[in-house]
Amino acid sequence: MDAYLGQLRRENLKEWQLDQARQAIMAWRGWSGGRNTGEPAPAPRIVAAADGSFDPGKTLAVLENTLRFRHYSLRTLDTYLDWARRYLEYLKSTNQITPSGALVTVSSFQNYISHLATRMRVSANTQNQAFCALLFLLREILGLEVGVLENTVRAKRGEHLPTVLSVEEVRRLFDQITGTPRLMAELIYGGGLRVSECCNLRVKDIDFGMNQVMVRSGKGFKDRTTLLPERLKPALEAHLKRARGLYDQDRQAYVAGVAMPNALERKLPSASTEWAWFWLFPSRTLAVDPETHVVRRWHATDSSIQRMIGEAAKKANITKRVTVHCLRHSFATHLLVSGVDIREVQALLGHSNVETTMIYLHVARGLRAPPRSPLDQL
Repeated sequence: MDAYLGQLRRENLKEWQLDQARQAIMAWRGWSGGRNTGEPAPAPRIVAAADGSFDPGKTLAVLENTLRFRHYSLRTLDTYLDWARRYLEYLKSTNQITPSGALVTVSSFQNYISHLATRMRVSANTQNQAFCALLFLLREILGLEVGVLENTVRAKRGEHLPTVLSVEEVRRLFDQITGTPRLMAELIYGGGLRVSECCNLRVKDIDFGMNQVMVRSGKGFKDRTTLLPERLKPALEAHLKRARGLYDQDRQAYVAGVAMPNALERKLPSASTEWAWFWLFPSRTLAVDPETHVVRRWHATDSSIQRMIGEAAKKANITKRVTVHCLRHSFATHLLVSGVDIREVQALLGHSNVETTMIYLHVARGLRAPPRSPLDQL
């Protein structure tokens, strides 16, 4: 590999191109991690000790490297690592830890998943999340074939309808919110955004001319366009003027540019300091980037808007359990009630399968006027 990279260096390739070639070779040879270094990365699978145990610390490190190498989101990475740590704690509590490491087996995996359902009584979604995380650990990191899982107790996932607000309830909710949180909530409802998608919007993602919001790398790393409400344009333009003040302040103070997706920081070195790439909803304070440990301005956190929505629902005397995601559910349902085709709603929400969107048909039925009996039409 060193000889080949040396040849590329003599061809005057840029450093990011050399790094890209290095990572490609490492992936081809079955390695993971090792970004921005010439050192061999750790193997994607851990070799067990003589007694069949695995080193917990090394296993977690390789799991993190593999998830980063495969471009899993930071939230997924944290979730998978958290379940791996909980699983190792379970092995410790059941005396399945030897001096040489943890005795990770298919049987202990099945027992732990069953333990979550029978003893911990977690929800079906939580158990399925743990199942996927630990299945990745066993298959991809430890090289254990799980095989048949018929003896594993799985929580049954029932059919739950989403919580949807009526148009009047949405109006009462917004009346209790002011400032930027209200603008974010209205944009989420007006375009059917997920809260993370709203927080991650850039200035360039708002198209006033086409009345569109561009969602980049949404769930499943998919891009899509959705609706930009006409009534939000004046408020958004005023908000952008305030955000421009923060942007100018950062440029004058030589603050590092905003975080860039994937390798764009190397390919477009100046883009992170350009106005178009600035956050639509920037944070008021600087923070340390969890990926690069650089002090820069991040976007507004979803926890702040979540808290505002919860408090506003109480003030509006809405007895339903209201979260930010309820606004997305309400967006889809209200479109269906108004006669918008379900395929169009599917595209606006970014669902891969129309069956996922069809759940809103059940809720929309309750919001429509009841049908008239054919006898009354005689």
